[in-house]
Amino acid sequence: MALFKAVMPATLLTWIVCLFIGSAGSGGGFLHIQPLLLADHRIFWSWPLFLAGTLLSWFIYTMLE
Repeated sequence: MALFKAVMPATLLTWIVCLFIGSAGSGGGFLHIQPLLLADHRIFWSWPLFLAGTLLSWFIYTMLE
C-alpha cells in the first residue's frame, strides 16, 4: 500500500524539479530531463528522477507505518 501512496509525492517532486531545471534550458545531466508537448504546453519530465522520488517516498511511508 505504501508504494501506491508514494506515487503522488514522487510525481509532484519530479514535476517541480523538472520545471525549474528544464525551463532554464538544461538537460539535467544524469536526470535526462525531456520536454514533452501536451496540448500546446511544454511539460518537462524525468523518469530517473521519478523513480528515485518514488523509492524515497516509499521508504518514508514504509517507515511511518
